[in-house]
Amino acid sequence: MSFVANISNDDVAALEAVHFDGRIEVVETADALVVACKELSRQSLIGFDTETRPSFTAGVTNKVALLQLSTKECCYLIRLNKLPLSREVLAILSDEKIAKVGADVKNDITALNRLRHFTARGFIDLQNEVSKYGIEDKSLRKISGIVLGKRVSKAQRLSNWAAKQLTPQQQMYAATDAWVCIEIYDRLKKEEK
Repeated sequence: MSFVANISNDDVAALEAVHFDGRIEVVETADALVVACKELSRQSLIGFDTETRPSFTAGVTNKVALLQLSTKECCYLIRLNKLPLSREVLAILSDEKIAKVGADVKNDITALNRLRHFTARGFIDLQNEVSKYGIEDKSLRKISGIVLGKRVSKAQRLSNWAAKQLTPQQQMYAATDAWVCIEIYDRLKKEEK
């Protein structure tokens, strides 16, 4: 099967929504972070994304508030507004043996480097990958529509990611954004075979 190059917003909107149905762990303590990193360091492929509280003021950019690292079964939502970017997390982000797949990875890494400098290794950007399959649309929403035939909801994108508590809707949105990258990547790799 070959993929279409582009999909319209209307066609994406008509698709069934995709959502993560695994376990979601909100990581807000140093102890929970150690447990999460231990599990993540055993993986060969992780879905990756970040969320930043939007700024509605020109020239003002907020710091990354959330780092999402997902396996197929569990997504860890690491609250970077409450925890430092620890050595354990940096070890995963710098490990070339752990493939970390996301969309628009370069901007996420740049934002994380503002918190603490590290050398990113093992990252796969879906925006680069899909070009090999003739897909021209680069947003995660459209890539998901083309590759999986499912829509990723963007309803929570502009919510407050630095809030005291993340709502269930924010948790589902954030987990889906990271996890769906694994699903898309797996589907593309199946296509190669």
